[in-house]
Amino acid sequence: MKVALFGRSFNESFTESFILMFDVFTKHNIDVVIYEPFYDFLIRDINFKPPVQNYFHSYEDLDKNVDYFFSIGGDGTFLDAVTLVQDSGVPIVGVNSGRLGFMADIARDEIPAAISNILEGNYSIEERTLLKVQTESNGLFKDFNYGLNEFTVHKKDSASMITIHTYIDGEYLNSYWADGLIISTPTGSTAYSLSVGGPILIPNTQNFVISPISPHNLTVRPIVVPNYQEITLKVEGRSDSYLASLDSRSVSFEALNELKISKADFKIKVLKLKSHSFYSTLRNKLMWGVDKRN
Repeated sequence: MKVALFGRSFNESFTESFILMFDVFTKHNIDVVIYEPFYDFLIRDINFKPPVQNYFHSYEDLDKNVDYFFSIGGDGTFLDAVTLVQDSGVPIVGVNSGRLGFMADIARDEIPAAISNILEGNYSIEERTLLKVQTESNGLFKDFNYGLNEFTVHKKDSASMITIHTYIDGEYLNSYWADGLIISTPTGSTAYSLSVGGPILIPNTQNFVISPISPHNLTVRPIVVPNYQEITLKVEGRSDSYLASLDSRSVSFEALNELKISKADFKIKVLKLKSHSFYSTLRNKLMWGVDKRN
């Protein structure tokens, strides 16, 4: 078996668990290729030189023959991992080195058991929908114009709200007068969209959520639309430019750009242990039912 290992950094408290993970890899003769900046961090900051076969920097030089892609960090690191895996079909394994993690849901104390379960085939593969963002020139996010969580337009330099004219398959929906607008996938429904009052969608739901950010009209609420429909946005306001965010990547764009959001033609594979479920994750991560009276 061969695995790819990706991360940015982690706190000192995770060091022991990380080294234990490599001990388990060695015990089971698992070959490892690693993201080179992460390798440099391990040597420089925790004084650990892991035994690895090779390095990668990008999607282009990632060995597509790896069996699993381990993301070490939180959900932000997991989203960065998506830009490296892209349409390769390699399942991502999210190992949580911090606190809250919906995608990176393997806790540090679960690492040895998780690897054993993977070796035994005791897991499932979830396929997660991505969204695609296009403009007339396709100048935005040209390296990878896909997002696993959400696409967002924000006001930028002005304190004034912006207007986002929104169309569904060419039919006018609404002009949102707000600080911004979020188009979320089911995966992203527990992220930014949730924080502005959007609903939680089950991962395999075939929908997008359109959620306004601080709308001027309080009767304007989030709406769920089928993901086979194309969403078109036209933004205007007092500023000449606005901010567009695709997961953790942000760029400026001009008001004249028409933004088209649609379902991507490929999905991201996510490895899930059979002891984990979306509903148990909701209870544990969002602390549903936690009350001193219970």
